[in-house]
This record gives sequence, structure tokens and C-alpha cells, in this order.
Amino acid sequence: MTLTGTGELVAAAAAQRSAVGAFNVVMLEHAEAIAAAAEQAGAPVILQVSENAVRFHGGAVRPLAAACRELAEAASVPVALHLDHVTAPALAGEAGPAGFGSLMFDAGALPYGDNVRATAAEAARAHAAGLWIEAELGYVGGKPDSVQSAHAPGVRTDPAEAAAFVAATGVDALAVAVGSSHAMLTQTARLDLELVERLRAAVPVPLVLHGSSGVPDDELRAAVAAGIAKVNVGTALGKAMTAAIRSALADPELVDPRRYLAPARTAMTDAVAHVLAVLAGTTTQGLATEA
Repeated sequence: MTLTGTGELVAAAAAQRSAVGAFNVVMLEHAEAIAAAAEQAGAPVILQVSENAVRFHGGAVRPLAAACRELAEAASVPVALHLDHVTAPALAGEAGPAGFGSLMFDAGALPYGDNVRATAAEAARAHAAGLWIEAELGYVGGKPDSVQSAHAPGVRTDPAEAAAFVAATGVDALAVAVGSSHAMLTQTARLDLELVERLRAAVPVPLVLHGSSGVPDDELRAAVAAGIAKVNVGTALGKAMTAAIRSALADPELVDPRRYLAPARTAMTDAVAHVLAVLAGTTTQGLATEA
């Protein structure tokens, strides 16, 4: 299976009133786990690398992107590569050359007018390079090390403003604030599903849900039914990985990283498989990690 574009996967999901899972990659083991779970489920996935992950790797985006691309090209299911939550124009310009087919440009911490201008400029540049671009309107709380958003935590994306934003910027998808938050450790978020429906009716591009690790399974399925077409998941993988590593390192003699990273990768595979089953409507059980 060849590498697939994010836009293609999201458009297909939106047309089917379903959603594609987009999972954060921090290390190679994340990407391996995501690809393995997707193959087990027979489902397409998006491997997404955030600006924070790039910073973790010393600012070098291409090594991790190259590894993701190799895994995507070897996978038996469609896999796309996405550069996520980019705030720096310089990094946004690296998306295409690094092998990503899409990016999310995040100017959501700026006042509305500045957000529109910055996002429109990046959308024009992305489209000129043949890239699909996502943006955000309405503050999705919980992002570490981020400046305070002009949209205070708890504020929701307004449908009329969202429609105007998409028209003014030309973005291909919109991440909306409907009750989820980044970095939630328990599935306790409550989504405004009626707002999701109103946004879907008002906005002509697919809707994206960030902070999905904190959303209960039934709410996540309902959000997809209401109009969410791309579901971002990161913390659930981090919780699964960390729990497995903590358990393995209870052995004070363990020094071989393969012996704790292997169970960590398996735990992440299980976490991704669960989310994919939720999106497919084939499970009613919550994650053991409560991610």
C-alpha cells in the first residue's frame, strides 16, 4: 500500500459519516504501534508529528518523518503523514520537503483577525506546495507551554465565525472547540454534540476533534455521528506506554531498553486498536488506561 494523503482519508471519512484516527508520534515505537494496530483493524490511520515532538528531537523533523514514511509505505492499509500543531512558519515550510502530505497550522492563540491573516498565508503556501491544511478556531485547552489563547478555555467555536474563518483562510479542515481538552488523563470530557451538528451544517470543510483521549467512548462515537471526521489521539498512547515501562522497570536489574520498550509498544498498539474499534463502532469497553 502506498503512502496516502491525509485529505483523501479525511474526505472519505466525512463522506461516509465516519472518522479517521490521527495518532501522535513521538518516537519510532509510537509509529510502529500505530501502524500495527491499523493493520490488525484493517483501518486507515494518520501518523502525526507535532511541533512539540520535533522540538523533543532537537528541532530536526526529517529523521522521524523518514521513519514514518517507511512504515507508511510498507503498511497493508492506507497511512498518511501529518505535521501537527505547527506555530512556526519555518517549520510549516518544512512539511512538504520532509515528506508530509498535510499540516495543521495553529494560530489559535492569536486574536481572531491575526489568526485569519496568519492562517490564510500558510494555507496559500501549503496549497501551492500541494499540501492539505487544517487550522483551529476556538481554544482547545490543556496544551503545555502554550501562550494563552484569545479564546479563553471553556469558550466554544461559534458556527458563524467558523464559516467566516474557513471562507477567509481557505483551509481544508477545521479543528473545533466543543468540550474536549488536550492532555486529559481520564475520559471525563463532555462534548457539546448539538454544537458539533451546528458546526457541520455551517462549515463546508471536515471537522476535527483534538484532545480525544479525554472523551468517553460513547461520546466519541456520538461526535463522529454528529459530524467529526478526524479524531486526534495522543495522551492515550503516552499513558499506555508509560504504564508499561513503569511496570517493566520494577525489575532493578533491567537495563536493556528493548525489554521495556517492547511491552510499551504493545500497550500502545492495544490503545490504538481500541480507539479504532470505537470509531468503527465495534466495541463498548473503555480503555484500561482510561486514556
